[in-house]
Amino acid sequence: MRYVYFGLASIVALVVIVAVIGWLLPVRHQATAARTYKASAPALFSLITDVSSFPTWRREVTKVETLPDENGRRRWRETTKNGPPITFLVERTEADRLLVGRIADTNLPFGGAWTYELTPAGNGSTTLRITEDGEVYNPIFRFVSRFVMGHDATMKQYLSAVGTRFAEVPGEGASPR
Repeated sequence: MRYVYFGLASIVALVVIVAVIGWLLPVRHQATAARTYKASAPALFSLITDVSSFPTWRREVTKVETLPDENGRRRWRETTKNGPPITFLVERTEADRLLVGRIADTNLPFGGAWTYELTPAGNGSTTLRITEDGEVYNPIFRFVSRFVMGHDATMKQYLSAVGTRFAEVPGEGASPR
């Protein structure tokens, strides 16, 4: 019986340590990842702004619902294989160059904005750089996001998905910041 108590105490201690470290981490973070694709900026911009087609090239997205605009800003809700549906809105866009999207939901344990910058890279190629200005409110999830998954995990997944539509230029990988 002593081993059971020791085991339970160890689990509780581990959760407390993770929570305390999570509380000590900042709520806000910034991370960047980039890849270069054999695609023009207009073609790449078209792909990342056609939200209704997301389920056809982003494996984790199972459904996209287009929602009414809010104060003239485009909105949609993504349903993924893991996690709750998330509502996004476009904060800013510059055709073929820039897209800034934000999580519109306020009831999630995370939030933030993502800036998608497209820069011509020569020879018909374009670099897509994503900068996440994220917020993680739950301290345990903050610990996991920082030390287990990495703040750039979702961006890397997204960039890999873009690579299923446009070939990546060799030697260009994700670059943390």
